[in-house]
This record gives sequence, structure tokens and C-alpha cells, in this order.
Amino acid sequence: MNTVTLYTTDTCPYCRNAKILLASRGIAAQEINVQSEPGKFEEMLGRSGRRSVPQIFIGDVHVGGFDELAKLDRQGGLMSMLA
Repeated sequence: MNTVTLYTTDTCPYCRNAKILLASRGIAAQEINVQSEPGKFEEMLGRSGRRSVPQIFIGDVHVGGFDELAKLDRQGGLMSMLA
């Protein structure tokens, strides 16, 4: 099973929504808080090319932010990516 990684901040409502969506599907995610963990913002930027949060990865595949995650879920692709 592929690991889900979320790059987040404490105050981001989209980060919160992504965590809620994943939890509602029974998916545990590794959360990396870019505010509280030194160097993790640069790691996120290097992996995704984006400066905004959340940035979501399934395995090594960059899903995008919350909107892309929600769309993937609506289209039925989220669970298949985890298999």
C-alpha cells in the first residue's frame, strides 16, 4: 500500500479538509508540518514545485492540493492509487 504524505501548516483550512477527507476513507497519512519542522518547506517545494499547502503525495506521485485530492476521490481514483 502506498503511503500518503501531507505537507501542512497549523492554520490552513484546506489542510484540515484534506485530513478529514482521508480520515473519512480510513486512510492514515504522514503529516509534515512545514511551519514547525525546519527544512520541510524546502523539501515540499523541491518535491512539488509549489509554495502553498497542503501538498499531497501518494507514494512518490504528487496529487496536488485539497481540490485535486477531492476530485480524485470523487472520480474513484483515490482508493485505487493506494492499492
